[in-house]
Amino acid sequence: MIMLGHERRERILEHLRLYGRVQAAEMAAELHVSEITLRRDLNQLGRDKLLTRTHGGAVRTTSQLEATSRLKIGVIVPMREYYYSEVLRGAASIAESLDARLLIGVSGFGSGDGHPIRHIQEMGVDGLLLTTPLGDADDNRVGEWLSEVTVPTVLMERAFTFPRVSREFDYVRSDHAHGAVIALRHLRELGYESIAVGIHRTPTAYWLEAGVKNIAPALGLEVAHYSLPKEDDPHLYVELGRMLDECLAKGIHAFFMHTDLHASQLVEIALQRGLSVPGDIAIVAYDDVVASLAAVPLTAVAPPKTSIGSTALELLVRRLRRPAQNDEPVCHISLLPTLHIRSSCGASSPELANFISV
Repeated sequence: MIMLGHERRERILEHLRLYGRVQAAEMAAELHVSEITLRRDLNQLGRDKLLTRTHGGAVRTTSQLEATSRLKIGVIVPMREYYYSEVLRGAASIAESLDARLLIGVSGFGSGDGHPIRHIQEMGVDGLLLTTPLGDADDNRVGEWLSEVTVPTVLMERAFTFPRVSREFDYVRSDHAHGAVIALRHLRELGYESIAVGIHRTPTAYWLEAGVKNIAPALGLEVAHYSLPKEDDPHLYVELGRMLDECLAKGIHAFFMHTDLHASQLVEIALQRGLSVPGDIAIVAYDDVVASLAAVPLTAVAPPKTSIGSTALELLVRRLRRPAQNDEPVCHISLLPTLHIRSSCGASSPELANFISV
C-alpha cells in the first residue's frame, strides 16, 4: 500500500520519538520509498522545526530532547532463575537507544520485604516489565498480586487474560508449547517412536506439557512422563538414574528434558554407566542456556529469551511515548523457539550442525 506524504512524515516522527534519530537509507527501505523521497520528507519536517537534519538522516530537535526525559523502567523477574539473565540482557541491549534506564526492583520473591511491585513503583518508575513468580498454570492466583500495578506494564513470559485477571495486559512470551512440538518432531524424524519426557515443575512446564499432549498423537509417539525435582535437590541424581533404568527396560532411548541442567546430569549418569550419547540414548534439552556446555553438547530448544526482553521493552516504551493514542489495541505477542542441533541427538547430517529454525 502506498503511503501518503503526511503518513510517511508521521512514521518518521514516531521513529524519532522512539529512537531519537533516523537514517534516511534505512527509513526509506522501511517505508518502501526512494531515498530522494525520504530526504524530501526530512527536509520538510526540518523546515517545520520538527526535527534537526544531520548528514544522512535526522535527530530530535533540542526542544524535543529537553522535553523527553529519560524513562525509568522497573523490571521484576525471578532473579534466582538463570533463564532470565538473557531476558534482562535483551532489554538492556536496546535501553540506551530508547533513552530508557532499567531498574531492578527486587532480587527475588517471597523474601519478606513486602510487595515487590509496590516497592518498585515507589521508586517513581514510568513503566514496568514484569514476570510474576507464579506462571500460567496458577493464573487464578495472580489477580491480587497484579492489582498493585498502577503504571503501564508489559508482562514477560506470562499470558494472563480475563477472567483470571481483571484487565488485559500487554504481554510478550515464548511459545513454549511450540518448543515442545519441534523437539518431539525432531526426535520422531530421527526414527524414535517412544520418548521419555522429563520435566521440572517450572512455570514453563505448563506449556511444555500442553505441547507434548497435543503433538504426540499426531506424530504416533508413545510418551513416558516423568516429573523431576529441582536442579539442586539431593534426590535428583537418584531420580534421573531410576528414570534411565525404567526407560531402557521399556525400550525407550530418546529423552526430552527440561531443563538444560537436568539434561546435562542425565548425560553424566549415562556416561558413568558406560552408555554412549547419542549411540545408546538421544537427548534434546529445553532452555538452551548452558546446553552447549554439557559433557556431550546438547541439542536444545532455545526460547527467544533476548528477544523477549527487547520486544517487551520496545512495546512498553512505545506505549509511554504515545500516551495520547490510548485506543491502540492491547498486544499479545508470542515468539517461536528455535531448535539448535548439537551432538546429543545423533543427527548426523553436516547441515544439521548449524542452528535451524523450525
